[in-house]
Amino acid sequence: MRTVLIKLFVLLAMGMLAGGCHPRITLLGDTAADPLKEYVLEGRRAGLGSGPGSGKVLVIPIRGFIGLGAHQGLLRSRPGVVQEVTAMLRKARKDTSVKAVVLAIDSPGGAVADTDMLYRELMDFKAASGAKIVAQAMTVTASGGYYLALSADDIAATPASVVGSVGTVFISPKVAGLMGKIGVEAEVTKSGALKDMGSPFRPSTEEERRLAQEMIDQMNAMFQGLLARTRTLDAARLAEVARAGVYTGQGALDMGLVDRLGYLPDALARARELAGLPKDAAVVVYRRSKYHDDTYYNSASGEWGGDSPRMLDLGLDNLGLGMRAGFYFLWPPAMAGLGQ
Repeated sequence: MRTVLIKLFVLLAMGMLAGGCHPRITLLGDTAADPLKEYVLEGRRAGLGSGPGSGKVLVIPIRGFIGLGAHQGLLRSRPGVVQEVTAMLRKARKDTSVKAVVLAIDSPGGAVADTDMLYRELMDFKAASGAKIVAQAMTVTASGGYYLALSADDIAATPASVVGSVGTVFISPKVAGLMGKIGVEAEVTKSGALKDMGSPFRPSTEEERRLAQEMIDQMNAMFQGLLARTRTLDAARLAEVARAGVYTGQGALDMGLVDRLGYLPDALARARELAGLPKDAAVVVYRRSKYHDDTYYNSASGEWGGDSPRMLDLGLDNLGLGMRAGFYFLWPPAMAGLGQ
């Protein structure tokens, strides 16, 4: 019986690795269908207009793995980071009273293409709205999380934040060894030698590893080039950062990755200053559900979003079984236990 259960588990893992999907059963509806609404958290409501001296600061949380796909448990789902942040940016673009945005980033990164797409959405928003952006590093702002921070006019970190991991990784989960131990095989018929490159069912060949490294180098050049264009780092610090290490907030400040040390209230004050707003200008968030005693530390936009418990979640994301083979701006150690 135990052998049968193990085989079933491996077959489930193989299916997810091949398709990059998660099991989903929808029983309680989906609050992602609710529209985004604005809620004022602090500041004077009288300043919400578009006249001189008026305006507001929008707080946008960027939390967890940066990707296009929705995060799905057995009884709930919520939009992926790219979808939700883009929806907020497009809503803000229609509101001329949004003069500044604070990105509260708590993310180890994500897929290269998805992260770059969201960065472009942020830059398009800045160009269209003229709003200032301030990035605040929360617990972790690493790799793709830091890539998004580079869209900001000002970057801050708390002394205890983890910042950096400026680099690229190719992840190709493998189950071939486990399959061999329990007598499960996968037969693949392909049109070319490289057609199943990154397959979880066999070790990579030397040619595949070489090609993966070439693609990593090209994608990493995007990251390093963006860093060089947006931050004032000398050659020695650029070379050190290129090793893809992580730093505390103070270390990130010393390396020139952030502009200052501070906390979220300081980021709000800085955003008001950059946008020329009064010190008591309103701070707003976009939510799909109303929260009582709400604050800007709340990263959820809907009833089942953010830090809320995952009802009957199998925890497969945290085992790494739901991650597709691919290229990532990601600090992998931070993925363990990440409540996506």
